[in-house]
Amino acid sequence: MNDLLRRRFTRSTTLYVDLVDALTAEQLGSRLAVPSDTVGHQLWCVLGARESYPRATQAGEWQGFTSPVSVEQTTDAAALRSAFVQTASDVDEWIAGLDAEDEAALTYALALLEHETQHHGQLIRFLYGLGIDRPHSWQQQYALDEDF
Repeated sequence: MNDLLRRRFTRSTTLYVDLVDALTAEQLGSRLAVPSDTVGHQLWCVLGARESYPRATQAGEWQGFTSPVSVEQTTDAAALRSAFVQTASDVDEWIAGLDAEDEAALTYALALLEHETQHHGQLIRFLYGLGIDRPHSWQQQYALDEDF
């Protein structure tokens, strides 16, 4: 199970890094025409979850939400990319060390993967809604239509 989770998180990181590499500061700061936060804030939330869920596992209960990047850095692609690379390593180490019999820890790991996937879906809506080209890896992963 741990190896499978590690592979899925590695894939998720690849998607996020590909996305950050394709976005400008203006795009990261963009909002949809309906009430929404920004593209960069979506990424900030993912990074925060990557920091917060392992901490909850280690403590045995939720310890609150923190993020390795500040809200002010959500339009800084280099800072976001760096944080994704670092949190990928941290999450991989955390998952590798999980006890396969520890249901609570595995529940946190699965919840984190669900959280990441939920943000993928939200970000796809942002990309279409803002007319931003989808990175090739996103088009492949989610069979996205290139014509929209």
